[in-house]
Amino acid sequence: MDLGKLADVQMGYPFRSRLEHDPQGDVAVIQMKDIDDVNLVHTDEAIKVTLPRGKEHHLLRAGDLLFRSRGRSNGAALVSGDVGTAVLSAPLLLIRPHGVLPDYLCWFINTPATQAQLAALSEGTSVRMISAEALKALDIPLPTAAAQQRIAQAAALAERERSLMAQIAAQRQRLTTHILMLYAHHIPKKAHP
Repeated sequence: MDLGKLADVQMGYPFRSRLEHDPQGDVAVIQMKDIDDVNLVHTDEAIKVTLPRGKEHHLLRAGDLLFRSRGRSNGAALVSGDVGTAVLSAPLLLIRPHGVLPDYLCWFINTPATQAQLAALSEGTSVRMISAEALKALDIPLPTAAAQQRIAQAAALAERERSLMAQIAAQRQRLTTHILMLYAHHIPKKAHP
């Protein structure tokens, strides 16, 4: 089923001028730099602004997906409940699911096969971009809600395993380096003539 039938897709908030941090601002502005390589949203260093009155419908909600419409990666990040009061900045696209489980949709968009399909849809020469219309036309397989839930849970567990394995590898490397450094400092020194 087309994504446009399962979710609202729209461009992030179009700020009319250069973003300036407002120390009194109460709304975090999520930009490309605030989404990391594993599609997690970080608002701790986001620019703060005061959103004009009447624009509250642009505020992010838990379950929204933030889509990188341009750049080397066109992944989606799932908004969790701890993002706080935030708005998405253009050129990022906001995907607000209403006919599909957000976790499942996020997983599906980020799979290698879907990423390859999205790369084929991108337009432009120097900066490749995926339009909201092209994204709306993306075909999404729609299993039952229970199956979507199981797929999303399995994907989350696989990601957790990948993260733990990376942490284990980093700790093993630190331990090996530490042991070798101890050994290097305690082996007998070669006698000089």
